[in-house]
Amino acid sequence: MKRFWREVGLREDAAGFAVTLDGRPAHTPARHLLTAPTRALADAIAGEWREQREEIDPRAMPLTRLATTVLDLMPDRRADAIEEAAGFAATDLLCYRAAEPRDLAERQQAAWQPWLDWALRQHDSPLAVTDTVTAVEQPPASLRSLRVAVERLDDWRLVGLHAAATLTGSIVLGLAMEAGELGSDAAFELACLDELYEIGRWGEEDEQARRHAALRRDLAAADRFLRLLRS
Repeated sequence: MKRFWREVGLREDAAGFAVTLDGRPAHTPARHLLTAPTRALADAIAGEWREQREEIDPRAMPLTRLATTVLDLMPDRRADAIEEAAGFAATDLLCYRAAEPRDLAERQQAAWQPWLDWALRQHDSPLAVTDTVTAVEQPPASLRSLRVAVERLDDWRLVGLHAAATLTGSIVLGLAMEAGELGSDAAFELACLDELYEIGRWGEEDEQARRHAALRRDLAAADRFLRLLRS
């Protein structure tokens, strides 16, 4: 698709801050107005459109993509998003540890346990940890508490949280990112701790490097989306 506009602007209206292209409202694929609830996020989305060259590159518009998800899929898919995000609590990455080698197990304990402790303090949700391949059954009260934490979010923050939890495999890390307690670089290091340990021992393959670069990029977008919603 070729760029068809020259100027990108913003217009404040009852729906929030709307992106305009040559003075006319921009629309999502489902023909909703492209709006954002905060000026900071709308400015950043407008910046993505402004930076497009002759050929539009959707990969360079992650904030637009997240906003479009909200505008086109919510609230109809809200229940699905809650179910998927809260579902990570039953199999949270941080709860599955290595028994061996010892230095990896120690690294997981040092890096991951503080975030489980954070979830306990913030959401009254103790989670069990295992070093076996058998799924660990989490306390029902903890699962309910984490689900409530997801349900309390508005549609915009829910979409950001859903992205963060899906990318990290952890509702705990997702909630920490949504709360502004955890940035994308640290989230990447935590989510890929096992892989980074192996890379330290054996080196990194080209495909792994590409996958990690994409994950860093997507986590950075989710983090920025959530931060701009707080602005």
